[in-house]
Amino acid sequence: MAEETAPALPGTTRDALLSGWCGTAPSRAQLWAPPSATAVAEHLAELGARGVIARGLGRSYGDAAQNAGGVVIDGTALDGIHAIDLEAGTVTCDAGVSLATLMQVLIPLGWFPTVIPGTRFVTVGGAIASDIHGKFRGGSFGDFVERAHLVAPGAGTIEIAPDGPDPDAYWATTGGMGLTGVVTDATLRLHPVETAWMSVDTERCADVDACMARMSDSDDRYRYSVAWIDCLATGGSLGRSVLERGNHATLDALDSKHRDRARDYAPRVSISAPPWLPNGLVNRLSMRAFNELWFRKAPQQSHDAIHSIVSFFHPLDMVLGWNRIYGSRGFLQYQFVVPDGAEHVVRAALEALSGAGTASFLAVLKRFESRNEGMLSFPMPGWTLAVDVPAGGASLAGLLDGLDRLVVEAGGRVYLAKDSRVDPAHLPAMYPDLGRFREVATRLDPRGTMQSDLDRRLGLRGCQGSPNPMHDTR
Repeated sequence: MAEETAPALPGTTRDALLSGWCGTAPSRAQLWAPPSATAVAEHLAELGARGVIARGLGRSYGDAAQNAGGVVIDGTALDGIHAIDLEAGTVTCDAGVSLATLMQVLIPLGWFPTVIPGTRFVTVGGAIASDIHGKFRGGSFGDFVERAHLVAPGAGTIEIAPDGPDPDAYWATTGGMGLTGVVTDATLRLHPVETAWMSVDTERCADVDACMARMSDSDDRYRYSVAWIDCLATGGSLGRSVLERGNHATLDALDSKHRDRARDYAPRVSISAPPWLPNGLVNRLSMRAFNELWFRKAPQQSHDAIHSIVSFFHPLDMVLGWNRIYGSRGFLQYQFVVPDGAEHVVRAALEALSGAGTASFLAVLKRFESRNEGMLSFPMPGWTLAVDVPAGGASLAGLLDGLDRLVVEAGGRVYLAKDSRVDPAHLPAMYPDLGRFREVATRLDPRGTMQSDLDRRLGLRGCQGSPNPMHDTR
């Protein structure tokens, strides 16, 4: 157990019950807040038979940042910004710095993180480990990291970079779910912006086919694109959608009211979900009413509307603790990607979800145009659908298992940062570079120090369901 090592660690440690954002399958660990990256390097290889995993702000939906009976490093303890190069458009910061902090610092200076997900409450280290993608179709987070420092149990502190002397170490870490070591800092390439506002086109689409056609035909005019999908719509309205696409607004595009505060960025929380909500609040009736309201309130068609960055990228962040609306049982997020030409899988998924009356508070469709060399990175050219569903439904497991088979047959995959239930037998087909990842992870961590509940459940390091047997060499 990790308890025997925790008292010797510098900084602070405490016993903690941790879960992912979905609130399912919590597990208990020793949560360690290290005082410095040096402390991580000095103690990482000593952290006991149940090993260690790093954790940021806890926005992985499943069990990726949990380590039952072991040590979890609180990455937010390392949160300094070290350098901003305004000419080159780069920032160097600790891995515990959140994207929220980066935006508050960078937007007034005319720069923006190149890739951000649907929440700003993600750390740089978590963004690298999950290789996040957001509404940006032209790449994922790992494509825009110049270099990073990784504390690997078998190699010490090393610099990793896509064009460095050991690119395999970089591409195993990018999307590697924290299993190669602990990222302590990174240098990121940024995107220039003139303002803190977005120019957004919105339109309703009568069904999913119309939505995908619109995205395929004209997404090249936009930097960001996302469609909200009504998962309860059936028949001729299957997958009816609200499609939003946008670019960063230029100064010339703003009226005088917005121009006077062109680079003001001050996000606020509008409301807070109560700490306790009853199970069953999210059901077919409540979601049917919500979906109807959400679809009807969207304009039939709107062009060049000025939106705030928060309302376009992070509307749910305005509701503090929105995950609590699913009650004590929590929820699952199911996200898959299938290659171009497999659009039928998206339709089949929506037919299955609507046919089962699955109540989804959030369902979004996006398009990818590229994938990087990350061995366990999620994006590939094609279509990705993400759906939130309440946990505990009697038929949910069978429904999602069936969708997994369709995804695998189409050459697609599920997103490990969102997963809490996929069959490990599907992983080699979903992630063809899994064997290569295991080889690199073993080279960087030969004794299996890096462990997580996700790793043990799926056997990402090659040993499912138990502590890594490589610990036997200790």
